[in-house]
Amino acid sequence: MVVRLRQLFAAQPLSVADFPTRSPNFGQSFSLRNTLNGVNRPVPFCIAVAYHNCMHTNDIEQLAKSLLSGELPLAEFVGQVAARTIADVGEAKVDLDRRRRCGFPEVVYGAGKTVAALEKIFHALIDAGVDVFCTRVSPEQAAELAPLFPRGSYHPVARTFRIPLADPTSQPAPPAAGGRIVIVTAGTSDLPVAEEARETALWMGVDVRLIQDVGVAGPQRLLAKLPEIQGADAVVVVAGMEGALPSVVGGHVDCPVIGVPTSVGYGASLGGFSALMSMLNSCAANVTVVNIDAGFKGAYIAGMIARNAARGRAS
Repeated sequence: MVVRLRQLFAAQPLSVADFPTRSPNFGQSFSLRNTLNGVNRPVPFCIAVAYHNCMHTNDIEQLAKSLLSGELPLAEFVGQVAARTIADVGEAKVDLDRRRRCGFPEVVYGAGKTVAALEKIFHALIDAGVDVFCTRVSPEQAAELAPLFPRGSYHPVARTFRIPLADPTSQPAPPAAGGRIVIVTAGTSDLPVAEEARETALWMGVDVRLIQDVGVAGPQRLLAKLPEIQGADAVVVVAGMEGALPSVVGGHVDCPVIGVPTSVGYGASLGGFSALMSMLNSCAANVTVVNIDAGFKGAYIAGMIARNAARGRAS
C-alpha cells in the first residue's frame, strides 16, 4: 500500500482539491482529479481502504497542504496516510492515532477489564511503538500481567502498570519532555491518588515533585514547602475532607492549580463530594477542579500545561 501511494503521488502533481471528501464504500473505486488535464483517475482499492480506516478528511487535507507547500516530505506524508490508526482487538478498538492528534498516546483504564483483554490492548500499543500506561490495575490483575510483560512495572499504591518501550535497566532514562509540576497532598491518606498523579506525570516525561501531608490543619507545613512549589508550571493539589488546600495553595502561586478531591473523610464528606463542591467554589481565581479521586486526570492536565509552558520558554 505504501508503494502504491508513492507511485500515485509521483505520477502527477495533485492539489488539495484532489483528495476525497467522504469515505468510500468498500468494493468500489473512487477518483482523484488530475490537476494537469482535469481527467478523473481511479484510485486503487488499497488506498480507499487506507483512507477509510485511517484518517478524517480534515486530517488528510492538512497533511496535503503541508505536502504541497514543501513543509512535509513525501515519505512522511505517505507514512501518516497509510498508517493504521485503530487496532480492533475484539474487546476494544485501540486508538493508535491519539498521540498525533492529542500529543500523548492512549492511556488504558484497567478497572473492569479482563487480563486477556488487557494483554491484547497492550500488545496493540506496543506494536504501534507506544510506551504503555494503564491505570486502576488491581493487584490480582498485576500478578497475571507481570509474567506476560517482563519489562512491565506495577506501582501498588498508584495501581498503575507501565511497559516502557525499552528495557529501563539497559538504557539511560530519556530526558524530560519539558516543564515542571508539583503534586501536593493534604494528608497521607490521599497518597494513592497522588501517586497515580505522579506516575502519570512521569509517563508524560514531565519533571515532577511530590510534597506530602501539608494540609490546612497544620498551615506552617505548607509555608515551609512554598519555595519548592513556587516556580512550577502547574500544581496538582490532592485533598479530601473539606478540600480547602487548593484554595490556600492558589493564593501563593502564579500558575494554574488543579484540585483533585479525594473520597477520604468521615460521613459528611459524602465520598469526596464535599471536597469537590468546596474546590468548585474556590475564591482563588487560578484553581480549577477535576473529578473525585482522578489523580490521572489532574496530572494529565498539569502535564500538558507544563509541556506547553516549556515549549514557550524554548521558542
